[in-house]
Amino acid sequence: MTTPDEASASGQVAAPPGGPLLAVAKRAAERVLWGRVALQRRAEARRGYAANRPVPTTVPPTAVLRTAADWEAAVAEGRHLRLPLHRDLPKNWDALGAVGAVLRLADDGSRSARVMDAGSARYSPVLPWLRLYGLGSAPGSLLGINLEFGSEVHRDGVVFRHGDVTATGLPDGSLDAITCMSVIEHGVPVEAFLRESARVLRPGGVLCVSTDYDQSPPDTTGRTAYGSEVKIFGPEDIRELVATAESAGLELVGDLATSDALSHSERPVHWDRVGQDYTFILLTFRRR
Repeated sequence: MTTPDEASASGQVAAPPGGPLLAVAKRAAERVLWGRVALQRRAEARRGYAANRPVPTTVPPTAVLRTAADWEAAVAEGRHLRLPLHRDLPKNWDALGAVGAVLRLADDGSRSARVMDAGSARYSPVLPWLRLYGLGSAPGSLLGINLEFGSEVHRDGVVFRHGDVTATGLPDGSLDAITCMSVIEHGVPVEAFLRESARVLRPGGVLCVSTDYDQSPPDTTGRTAYGSEVKIFGPEDIRELVATAESAGLELVGDLATSDALSHSERPVHWDRVGQDYTFILLTFRRR
């Protein structure tokens, strides 16, 4: 399988992870999701609900998923907010935190924020949820990029196109927010990604990153997924990431300095493909 680095270097579209059958299933899920979003958005606009939907509050901008109860609370809030949930229920936790951070920190209430989902999937929840909150009215203001994508695809006003998260081709300061959900652990050059994110964000813009995490990472030697070695970040990896972000002009929103900030009492996430239990971490940064 082509790795992200190889695809970027050659300019080719990366092979879809999981093979052709899974790709077909994902396309079906994508069509169902975006069909629902379009219908729901129009119905809610007529009733005035979209303008009054509360901003999510369950997940802080920077946090560790400590227990299964935490992701269950995020799922409950997502249902209450009438947001279409990701089938892999724990993934709703970081998506809800990222959407809440974008709405509170990067949008002025006009729902005009320009947002890119880096390493996006067309069936992932962040961009559909932002669309239901009223973002995406201006053409191109909601964008998803991924090395897997070929021809540009539009879904209810959202643009999905081929793109490299380390070299987007976007103008300096052209975005209000970037989300990147469970992507950087799949062979992404982290420093290059952070510096590119800082370049395309406006001053005060927001970057929300989630990744696989464990306070005592298991040995993943020899385990691969999506064309790269499996990576589960540990506390030192996270501290290094935060320091690299700081050097790129991105300040952490929140505090990881306390003794228990990077701890968790459970491993509430299970990945069948690699037989690992771990958790997630969500990090939100603001562009200086």
